[in-house]
Amino acid sequence: MRVISLLPSATEMVATLGAMESLVGVTHECDYPPLVASRVRVTTTAVDVHAPAGTVDAQVRELTDAGAPLFTLLEDRIRDLRPDLILTQALCDVCAVMEDDVRALAARLSPAPRVETLSATTLDGVFDDIVRVGAALGVSDEAEEWVLGARARLRTVHETLKAAKAPRPRVAVIEWGNPLYAAGHWMPEMIKRAGGVDALAKPGQHSVMVTMDQLRAADPEVIVIAPCGYDLPRAAQEGERLLVLPDWQWASTRRIFALDANAFASRPGPRLVDGVEILARLFNPALFPPVDQHAQALRGHLS
Repeated sequence: MRVISLLPSATEMVATLGAMESLVGVTHECDYPPLVASRVRVTTTAVDVHAPAGTVDAQVRELTDAGAPLFTLLEDRIRDLRPDLILTQALCDVCAVMEDDVRALAARLSPAPRVETLSATTLDGVFDDIVRVGAALGVSDEAEEWVLGARARLRTVHETLKAAKAPRPRVAVIEWGNPLYAAGHWMPEMIKRAGGVDALAKPGQHSVMVTMDQLRAADPEVIVIAPCGYDLPRAAQEGERLLVLPDWQWASTRRIFALDANAFASRPGPRLVDGVEILARLFNPALFPPVDQHAQALRGHLS
């Protein structure tokens, strides 16, 4: 089987299920596992993803208002790869190529590949997507086994918190810094499973734009800076930028962390389970093993 993944989380699913030998094409954003560097890139973007947060937001809005695509499928490369299966998504038009564009392209290929669409908004939905990808790859047993193991890990976190009668801090996860967005979808559930209470967002719902007044009124004890699409160094840099702004001075008494969003927060894939374990350690450090340095940036006030 020849597989093209059009979102990083699907690429991680394929790798987790031991099917990397089938993966022939990936997006310009796919960066994990490292072996993916050898695969053909089949998308590009018109957005300067390395620009400051406000600039990226302005570019996205300008392109959207003009009806221009944020992402481009490199059709010639895809045709040359002769895929049997294309993995895509129907959750966020800002995060990846649009499903309609993928299906239209697939229909132009001969033979037309199967298109499998992922659209999880919750952890259970992510597990269902992993099972769906496993079935499409012909490795259903491996997918079912992985999900059982993942649920066992989450159960261990829950039982540890329950046995200790651990306090549940109020938490705000900042998904974007300019304008401010509170992370939604699976993140509020991750916070709950990790032993916290989301102060701003609702489980399964879209991420929400918030004002500084709303963030401050939510009174979070813990703030996690995890901008969508950012790795750990960029998340830490964004946290440093935000916390020197006058509007953020009230947060100087809060516990603030930077998190590798690409790895543990913004991609609906297997590493969200690692994300829950990391958050649990941040919320209740006495109850869980130390967080590996690659997963946590800075403690305290990011200073």
